Amino acid sequence: MLPQHTDHAGVLWHGAYVAWLEEARVEALAAAGLAYAELSAQGLELMVVQLELSYRRPLRLGECVELRSWLEPAKGVRHPFHTEFIAADGSLAAIGSVTLALVERVRGRVQRQQPASLAAALESLRRGPGLI
Repeated sequence: MLPQHTDHAGVLWHGAYVAWLEEARVEALAAAGLAYAELSAQGLELMVVQLELSYRRPLRLGECVELRSWLEPAKGVRHPFHTEFIAADGSLAAIGSVTLALVERVRGRVQRQQPASLAAALESLRRGPGLI
């Protein structure tokens, strides 16, 4: 963790968790075989429709953090994506949940049908935690 990720007390700033959740989902999709740019080129976006963070213990300046991310089964058009923030000592520091919906970017309409590449990547992420 770098100084710009922390508050004045040297503790991971709460806004950094949100940025890391974004990075985790983009990296997880890439690891599952779908570059986010490919989805964007199709005029589609996985939009955040809900965000939750639960803090268990503070993360401090210089501490290494491992992110473990996975996707739960879809709930209609909603895709619940979870990330655990694991401290260097193996303890759970925080849990973040981001619920996503596939949206056609220009009109802003929710899409029930997914491109095959997205469906395959999402299915891969439902198989369990991946390390980021």
